[in-house]
Amino acid sequence: MATLRFQALKETLNRKPVEIEEKERRSELFGRNVFTESVMRQFLTKEAFQSVLEANATGKKIDRTIADHISTGMKEWAITKGATHYTHWFQPLTGTTAEKHDAFFETIGDGLAIEKFGGGQLVQQEPDASSFPHGGIRNTFEARGYTAWDPTSPAFIYGTTLCIPSVFVSYTGDALDFKTPLLRALHAVDSAATAVAKYFDKNVTKVHATLGWEQEYFLIDSALAASRPDIQLAGRTLLGHSPAKGQQLDDHYFGSIPSRVLSYMRDLEKECMLLGVPVKTRHNEVAPNQFELAPIFEEANLAVDHNSLLMDIMNRVAERHNFVVLFHEKPFAGINGSGKHNNWSLSTDTGVNLLGPGSTPMKNLQFLTFFINTIKAVHDHEELLRATIASATNDYRLGANEAPPAIISTFIGTQLTEVLDELEKVTDGKLSPAEKTELKLNVVGKIPEILLDNTDRNRTSSFAFTGNKFEFRAVGSTANCAQPMTVLNTIVAHQLKEFKKEVDGLTKGKKMKKDDAIFNVLREYIKQSKNIRFEGDGYSEAWEKEAEKRGLSNNKNTPQALKAMMTEKNIALFENLKVMNRVEINARHEIELEDYIMKVQIESRILGDIARNHVIPTAIRYQNILIKNVRGLKEIFDEGFTEHSKEQLEIIKEISRHIEKINSGITEMIEVRKKANKLEDAEEKAIMYCDEVKPYFETIRYHCDKLELLIDDEIWPLTKYRELLFTR
Repeated sequence: MATLRFQALKETLNRKPVEIEEKERRSELFGRNVFTESVMRQFLTKEAFQSVLEANATGKKIDRTIADHISTGMKEWAITKGATHYTHWFQPLTGTTAEKHDAFFETIGDGLAIEKFGGGQLVQQEPDASSFPHGGIRNTFEARGYTAWDPTSPAFIYGTTLCIPSVFVSYTGDALDFKTPLLRALHAVDSAATAVAKYFDKNVTKVHATLGWEQEYFLIDSALAASRPDIQLAGRTLLGHSPAKGQQLDDHYFGSIPSRVLSYMRDLEKECMLLGVPVKTRHNEVAPNQFELAPIFEEANLAVDHNSLLMDIMNRVAERHNFVVLFHEKPFAGINGSGKHNNWSLSTDTGVNLLGPGSTPMKNLQFLTFFINTIKAVHDHEELLRATIASATNDYRLGANEAPPAIISTFIGTQLTEVLDELEKVTDGKLSPAEKTELKLNVVGKIPEILLDNTDRNRTSSFAFTGNKFEFRAVGSTANCAQPMTVLNTIVAHQLKEFKKEVDGLTKGKKMKKDDAIFNVLREYIKQSKNIRFEGDGYSEAWEKEAEKRGLSNNKNTPQALKAMMTEKNIALFENLKVMNRVEINARHEIELEDYIMKVQIESRILGDIARNHVIPTAIRYQNILIKNVRGLKEIFDEGFTEHSKEQLEIIKEISRHIEKINSGITEMIEVRKKANKLEDAEEKAIMYCDEVKPYFETIRYHCDKLELLIDDEIWPLTKYRELLFTR
C-alpha cells in the first residue's frame, strides 16, 4: 500500500492541465443539444408544436396520435445530431439518475432496416421496477413499472443518446421517483399562489416556483483517490490525521483557481452550455481543494433535472482530467463540508417575483403576503422540512461549524424584523386612515430601500431570506433537490390556501376591505410564527436552550428526523394536496431508513477492513523495526541500553496500546452490528446503527490517526490529508 501511495503521488505530480478549446461564444453553444422551442418549430408540425406548448402551460395530456408526430420530429432532430439511441432518463429513489438505452434501429425483413421511434416509445417505457428501491410498494417478483415522458422538461442529447426526462411509477401508479411528487407539489403551489396573487393582479394565471442551486464539491486526483479504499467505496475518508495546515489562513476561499481545476471547470461549463444548463458562477470554496458552481435561476422542475444531470456530467468530465469528484457532505474531518444551497422563490407568468419588493405599497403588500406566509409555513412544518435534508452523509455536516445546525430557523435581518414588528401592531379590524397612511408610507412603502442595505447573510441559519428569495442552506451536497423542493412547495401551498380562506372569510363574512383583511391575517401570522425567527449564532448552546423553550425541534440524526414524515398531520398534508398518498409516504420512509442503515453498515465494514488489513499490519511492521533497533542498542551498550532506548521502548508500548484499542473496538463494533442486523423493524435497526454502531467510528479513528503520527511516513499505507488536499 505504501508503494501504491507513492506511485499515486508521483503520477499526480506529473499531471498537466488538459487543453480546452473554446472557439465559440457560450451564448452560441447554449442549448445546442436540447430539443428547445426553436428546434421544435423546425421539426414538428404546427399541431404537434402547439400540443407540447399546451402540455407545458396547462398540464394537458398529449394525444397518442400527436405523440407519433412529436416522436418522428424528435428522432429526425436527434439523428442529425449523431444520436443512435434513445432513453427515458429518470430519477429513482437511489439518489442517482437511471437510463436504459434502445437503438432507433429496427429490422423490417428481407435484410432491410430503418430508424424507428414511435409515439408509444416516446410517451412510455417499462423498466424493471423491482430492481429499484420501492419500499414494499410491490413484491420483488412483481417487476413491472413505467417511465412516462415529462414534456415540461426538454429532451436533450448526451453523447449519442436522446435523453427524455421522465417520471417513474409502479404498475399501481404509485411514485417510485423524486420527480413525480415534485411535479404534484409544483402544481399545488401554482394553484394556491395564483389564487392569492390575484388579490394584487387579476392578470396572473400561473405561478412558477423557481430554484437556483449552489453545488459545492471537492476535486481529488484520481490516482490519489484510488489509493484510498474509503474514498473509493464511501466517498469520504474514514481515517486520516488533520494536516498542520488546513483552512486556518482562509487563503483558498475565492483564491486563484488551480490551473488543472480551471481546465476542468472550462470543460464542464462547455458541456453544460450544450445541454442548456445555465451555469454562471465558479470559485474556490473555503476548504482546500473544495469548489463551487452555481447557475442562473430556473423553473424548479427544470432546475432539479439540471442539477441531477450536472452531477453526472461532473463525474464524466472529471475522468478526462484525471480527477474524482467528491460530493459527500463531509469527505474530510476538521475542514468544511459541502452543501447544496437551494435558493427558492415564486414568480408569476406576468414576470413578477413574488418575494421581491416593488415600487408601490400595493406591490410591497404582495411581497409581505408571500414573505410572511412562507415564514408561517416553515414555522408550522419545521420538523418536516428538517426531515427532507436528513441522510447518513448530511448528519456529518449539519452543525459542524460551517453548516446550519439541526434546528430549523429563519433569518430575515434586523430591518425586516422591524417591519414585521410594526405590522404586528396593526389594529384588529378596519384600519384607521392614519394607520393606513403610516403603513403604506413609513412601513410597507420603504421596504425596497430597506432591502438595498439588508444584504448580509447568516451562515448558521438553515432558511435565510437573502433579498428576493429564501435560501435553504441545510440541503446536503449529495441530495436530489427534488426532495426539499417537494416539501417546501407543499407546505407553502397549504399555507397560502389557509391564508386565502381566512382573508375571504373576513372580506365576505365581516364585509372588511381587502387590504384590512390581509393586514389583519398577516398580523396574526407574524405573532404565531415568531418562534421560528432567529438572528443570532445558530451554533451556540444558548440557542439550543432557547430553541427548546420556543418549542422548536432539534433532531440531530437521521432516524430521529425521519419520524416527522410519518405523523398523521403530515400524511394528511400530502394527501389533501395530492402530492403523495399514504402508501408512497410509507415507502419513502422505509427506503430512507434502509439507505441510512446500508451506508452506516458499509462504512463500518470499510473501517474495520482498513484498520485491520492496513493500519495494524503497518503498525506491527514499524514496531518490529523499533524492536530490532532496541536489540541493536542492547548489543552495543549492554546493561546501559535502556538509557539509550527509552524513547523507542515507549513508542513500542504506545503502538501496542493503540493496536489493542483498534482491534477491540472493531470486535465490539462487529458484535453490535450483528445484533442490529437481526432486528426486523427498519426504524429500530436504524436507531441501533446510529446510537450503538456509529460511536465506534470515532474511537477506532482516533487510535488509527495517532498511529499515523507515530509511524514512519515511508511505510504508512494511506495517502495522507496533506497529500489529498494540497497536491495540485
